[in-house]
Parts: sequence; structure tokens; C-alpha cells
Amino acid sequence: MSLNDPQWGKRDDDRRPPSGQDGPPDLDAIWQNINRRLNEMFGGKEGGNGRQPPSGNRPPPIPISLPGGSSVWIVGLVAALWLASGFYKVDEGSRGVVTLFGKHNETTEPGLRWHLPFPIERAEVVPFTKMQEITIGYRGDVSNRVDREATMLTDDENIVDILFTVQWNLHSAEDFVFRNRDPGQIINFVAETAIREVVGKSKMDEVLYLDQARITSETRTLMQQMLDSYATGVTVQQVALQSRQPPDPVQAAFADAVRAGQDKERMENEGRAYANNVVPRAQGVASRLREEAIGYAVEVVQRAEGDAQRFTQLLTEYRKAPEVTRNRLYLDTMQSVMTNTGKIVIDQQSSNNLLYLPLDQLLQQSAAALPTLPTNRAVTTPPVDDKSLTSSDATNRDTRDLLRNR
Repeated sequence: MSLNDPQWGKRDDDRRPPSGQDGPPDLDAIWQNINRRLNEMFGGKEGGNGRQPPSGNRPPPIPISLPGGSSVWIVGLVAALWLASGFYKVDEGSRGVVTLFGKHNETTEPGLRWHLPFPIERAEVVPFTKMQEITIGYRGDVSNRVDREATMLTDDENIVDILFTVQWNLHSAEDFVFRNRDPGQIINFVAETAIREVVGKSKMDEVLYLDQARITSETRTLMQQMLDSYATGVTVQQVALQSRQPPDPVQAAFADAVRAGQDKERMENEGRAYANNVVPRAQGVASRLREEAIGYAVEVVQRAEGDAQRFTQLLTEYRKAPEVTRNRLYLDTMQSVMTNTGKIVIDQQSSNNLLYLPLDQLLQQSAAALPTLPTNRAVTTPPVDDKSLTSSDATNRDTRDLLRNR
């Protein structure tokens, strides 16, 4: 309002239109009427603000009435807000667990859902198909170790540090919510218990180097059995070992022991390889010598038996015709001797200078003049097989034996 306005400085009551004159209702009167009705409804005194209605020319307040009464509207507004609080949203991969006065009522699927608001029903949304993971022996990174969880004892009384993770999800949202107070902590305890039992039944070398697949499989199976017995509603999907090593203070000594074990294994492998090479060869040589000895014994016995039979037959023939047999033996002997010596035929009837020539020496010199073989090439004479001898050779040998005995 401008200062030049002639109405400036006058009270608001002087500017109100007289009674019965058309015009907008007074806002103060409307507000006072609302306060009076609220006070009457809740048992308060009229004029809840403690002020008396103005006197003078102030008109009486204009009564305002709402359809059905203001209390109905307030109750309806409170009821609408209470019912609206029952809406909740279940995300994909989750389930909603609804309880009626603390007892399980239903399990809802993903989407926008509604339940009777608190305190009648309550809804808790839990992840169902989402893969969740816990770590044992470390937190966040393997460098941030928790020695209380990582240190374990093997069957051969050695200490090892095991860091691993467990991935799990739910197969029963009701069991996960109602059967256990803190399922996440139970899963941690079960995982630590299972891995300690498996490691406690294994040797140190098996834990550190050999049976990773067996350890993870047995740990997962044992965890699932324990979680099912506790009715946690949890399914263990995978157990993965992150680190397997001896404790830090003994790693140097452990590395030396590992190297010594590797050297021992290498030397044992070399020894087995040498034995596998030498033993079969020695067995083959022994078998060959054994067979040769058996063959030689058979040969000697058969030759002796044959000589004895031949001598017996020769004695029988000698008794029948001694002179003929003697001449035959002489001729056979001479044939054998002449066959194996050099011979020079000389005509004794006619005398000439040929008798005085050293024919045997000339023949030897002519043989020596023939080209010789290279010195670096060995000349071998094929062995004489007794079976390849002719009948005449055999006869000559028999004759020599007979003459020697005589």
C-alpha cells in the first residue's frame, strides 16, 4: 500500500465492509472457526489460542461446515496413508516373504506387491537367485589376511594357510528368514568348519600341491550337508581356493625342504630309469648264455654218443675183415692228410734239374707277392660247421682218432 493512499494507517476493521454487504469472507474468521471446531472435537475450550474474540464493530465469525464432518476426513486420510504403506516392490531375482502377526503367510514373486500394513503384516525382501559370496581367511584382498581363519593343521601335523571363497544362493526364502537368526554368520562358521575338517584329514603335500579339486569338492559337499541339517535354505554353488601356502615365518625352510624333496624324487626317477635299462639287458644276456650252455651240452652229449656208435660199428667191421678195414683206415687217413697240405707232383723216371729246385719256397714266395688286403680291414674266417663236413672229412677224422688211439 502506498503512503499516499488516504486509507493508510487505518485498522483493518475500518476497511471491512459493513454487515450484510457482499464481499470475500474474512480469513481470520475462517481460521478461528476451524480452531474452534477442532477444539470442540478433541474436548478443548473455545478459542484454543487463548485469545478472546475481538469486540467492537467486528462481525461474528462465519460458520464453515464440511460434508460428513472434519473428523471423517481426517480418519479417512490417516487410513489411506496407512493402506498405502503396504505397497512394496520385489526386484528381479528376489523374493518377498510376508508374515501375518509374525507367522509366515506367503512368498511373493518379483513385481509391485501389497500387504496389510504394519502391525498386521510385514514384508521382507531377500535376494533369491542372486549369487552371493563370502571369503574365509581374508577380507577384500588376499593381502588383507585374517590369521585366525586362515591357519589350519594338516594330518601330518604341519601348519598351512588356506584362503578361499564360497559362492551361494537360496533355494528356500522361508527357511533363510525364519529358521535361523543370522544365516550369513552361520555360513561363515560352516565354511570354516568344513575346510578345517577336510584339511585335517589330508597330508601337507596333498593340500599344497596335489588335491585341489578333491579338497574343494569335499568341502562343498560337507558344507551343503551341514547347511541342510540347519535348514538355512542355502545352496552352495562353488568353493574356490585362492591361496595355499605355509605360514610366512617358515616359508624359507619350507622351500628348502621342497627342493630337497624334488631332488630326491629326481634321483629316484633316474635310478629307476637306469635299472629299467640295465636289468632287462642283463636278463637277456643271462637267458642267451643259458640257452647256449644248454645247446652246447646237448651237442657234446650227442657227438659223444655218435662217436661211440661209430666206433662200435667200426669194431664190428674190423672183426669181420681186419685187413680190409686196416687198408681202408690207412687210405682215409692219407686222404685227410693230403687234402690239407700242399702237393708237388714230380716225375721220378726222368731225371732233370727240376728235382733240385726249391719248389715249396718258390710257391711260398709267389703267394707272398700277391696283393695283400688293407691293414685296417679285418679278415675273418667263417666258422666251420660240423654239419657242413662231407662224408670223406668225417671219415678222415675218424681215421685220425683211431690211429691216435692205436
